[in-house]
Amino acid sequence: MSSTNYLILRTTAEMLPYYHLVIQMPYSFTIEQYERYLEEMIPNGYSQAAVLDGIDCIALAGFWINTKLYCGKYVELDNVIVALGNQGRGIGKMLCRFVEEEALRQGCTTALLDAYVENAAAHKFYFREGYKIRGYHFLKHL
Repeated sequence: MSSTNYLILRTTAEMLPYYHLVIQMPYSFTIEQYERYLEEMIPNGYSQAAVLDGIDCIALAGFWINTKLYCGKYVELDNVIVALGNQGRGIGKMLCRFVEEEALRQGCTTALLDAYVENAAAHKFYFREGYKIRGYHFLKHL
């Protein structure tokens, strides 16, 4: 990677240009829906970390910093995405480290994340990064 830069994105205007990466996820929504979601999420502590190779965004991860009774102040990684054609180059690892370093700067003591049960590739990646399965994440659509 020629000139890799890391950015923290904190506004909708900064995040919207990278919608093309977000739609690589296994759920779909329009750019208008994405903008509405961001407008709701950002005031609740949502940010994104981006990896730029020159001017191209090649990876993106949402993250939240908050506090829970069972773990104290934490960072929650939310949708780590590496652009197609860039997987297997260590970019996801670098992105996770960048977010974890930001979390440490903000006083976090724990990193959390969810991964779909059927996403074995993600499980393998997160195990390599030192994450452990600690419990179940339950979901109920209302």
